[in-house]
Amino acid sequence: MRSLLSFVVLSLALCSAAEPTVSPYVQYEKRVRTPEGWSLKGRHPPDAIVPLRFALSQRNINAIGEYLMEVSHPKSKNYGKHWSAGQVLERFAPSEETIEVVRAWLLENGFESNSVKVTPNKGWIEVSATTEEAERLLQTEYNIYSHTTGKEHLACDSYHLPLHIAPHLDFVTPTVHFDSRLTRRSESSDGQPARAVGQPGSGSSPKTTGSFAGSIASDLSTCDQFITLDCLRALYAFYYSPVAASKNSYGIVEYTPQAYLQSDLDMFATNFSRPLYGKAPYMISIDGGYAQTQYQGFGYNGESDLDLQYGMSLVTAAQEVTLYQVGDMVEGASFNNFLDAIDGSYCTFEGGDDPTQDGIYPDPYGGGYKGPEACGTAKPTYVISTSYSYNEADLTPFYTARQCAEYAKLGLMGITVLYSSGDYGVAGNGGLCLNPNGTQTLGGKIFNPSFPSTCPYITSVGATMVPPGSTVYEPETACEEIIYSGGGFSNYFAMPEYQKEAVDHYLQNYYPDYPPDIWNSTGVSRAHPDISANGANYVVAVDGQFLLVYGTSCSTPVSGAMFTMINDARLAVGKSPIGFINPTIYSTRFAGLFNDITVGNNPGCGTTGFNATYGWDPVTGLGTPNFPKLLAAWLELP
Repeated sequence: MRSLLSFVVLSLALCSAAEPTVSPYVQYEKRVRTPEGWSLKGRHPPDAIVPLRFALSQRNINAIGEYLMEVSHPKSKNYGKHWSAGQVLERFAPSEETIEVVRAWLLENGFESNSVKVTPNKGWIEVSATTEEAERLLQTEYNIYSHTTGKEHLACDSYHLPLHIAPHLDFVTPTVHFDSRLTRRSESSDGQPARAVGQPGSGSSPKTTGSFAGSIASDLSTCDQFITLDCLRALYAFYYSPVAASKNSYGIVEYTPQAYLQSDLDMFATNFSRPLYGKAPYMISIDGGYAQTQYQGFGYNGESDLDLQYGMSLVTAAQEVTLYQVGDMVEGASFNNFLDAIDGSYCTFEGGDDPTQDGIYPDPYGGGYKGPEACGTAKPTYVISTSYSYNEADLTPFYTARQCAEYAKLGLMGITVLYSSGDYGVAGNGGLCLNPNGTQTLGGKIFNPSFPSTCPYITSVGATMVPPGSTVYEPETACEEIIYSGGGFSNYFAMPEYQKEAVDHYLQNYYPDYPPDIWNSTGVSRAHPDISANGANYVVAVDGQFLLVYGTSCSTPVSGAMFTMINDARLAVGKSPIGFINPTIYSTRFAGLFNDITVGNNPGCGTTGFNATYGWDPVTGLGTPNFPKLLAAWLELP
């Protein structure tokens, strides 16, 4: 797991050693600051209970990238030979040695055998300790912190582990982590919902300039002002009718309270995609998710209407589209809740969900979903498009690494995962930038990358546009209307081998003229986006009227539709789905198969951001898809 986090400052020298019953302690994790809004209230009472949980290290997790390359790189003899879910779970389960070493340590420190519990999946060991016992065990001090909302949190500044125990654990809770709850109602007195992934007004939502006057030309003459299905088909030569629809699937993920309106789908179909009139997506409800109609408006319907109107239309009425609607109206949901539903092993992988980040079901709040948590209840589609994101700095390094490893597991199973790269250029959602102390503010000067876009095991999608006065037959530019394509360099994840040559070319020939303390200038961090597609001036039916919509929320489902149709062609001739596409699209075999974008920037944090240029760049990635070329190249692979 820790190989995913090359830039996380964890003061620990992990080493292999014999198994002494007594070994020196080393500092394991240290928190460098108290997060914004929290203040020290006082010491935790010595006789109070601390529910300690020890996340056991997973076998072979450091090799997950190598395993993924074996089935994903076009030069590999195992290309396309994807794993089953059972094979994935078996390969990464914790070892018996890890379980016994940690358990023995706890028993040696005075805990009763019947109080030391190993979870059913063997991912965690749990024990309830008094504050005094926990402090002695971890060589730390526990304090209570108070938030401005009145919420209290138990934490320590740092903790220590014996040298022989450290290699067997990923982390311990509760300790240094201050993961603020992003997905459920705040305990604040005003009772307003926390700004979560699916909440209206969250920074990852699409943007709109509102309705527009006049009519849209029936030809391609106004694609610089109004993007329609015909414009997209012309831009990317995307003319394809599915021939293996029953074998294929395309998944789009939405988070409650975001929801589509069938009347909007029908309005769009009447004007642009008549075969889709009256057709709805196949909805899978996860943790109480449903297409709510209680709240309406662009903030509630814009994302889902956009994703489904374009995603469903581009794969045609012949191809079923699966809508994963995640979370109830009270608690909401996170990416992890969705991952739980499509892969049951993830519910318990590394101990399961984090209650400070993820929706926990049955919902403990009044009026919420009372059924069991969805766990392995939804079949994953071959392509999954998600137009939501966090700032990387919103989440702890462990949280992002844990989730990133799951995306690698999905790739091993032949699933293509797409995420939007963000709409604020080098800044984070809402235009927030980092400060030297790690906080995020509008006045910050340090570039603030997006997650999951920076995870090396997903495909990150940026945004382009047809510049004013241009046609679909001329090159696009980076999107610089209303939104700016998110892109840059991770502060958490190392650069994967598959993109090293492309990114090195950019850094050697177009090195950014910025001081090294405002961006990750090391040259060894994960770079994003990987690809782009149009993200400006989309005509979308929302609440009974047509609006112009902008964002990587536009480009991501459009890209997913194209990859879904490439899967269709491969499945029709008995081949496997394309799975994790990054090693393939960065390979020399696929050089020149994307339309290179060489004009534009992605401003943010008081700068003009990075620039689009020849080859890969941190604004538009490798460029936009040339569908016929990509289709032909993937059909040539085994």
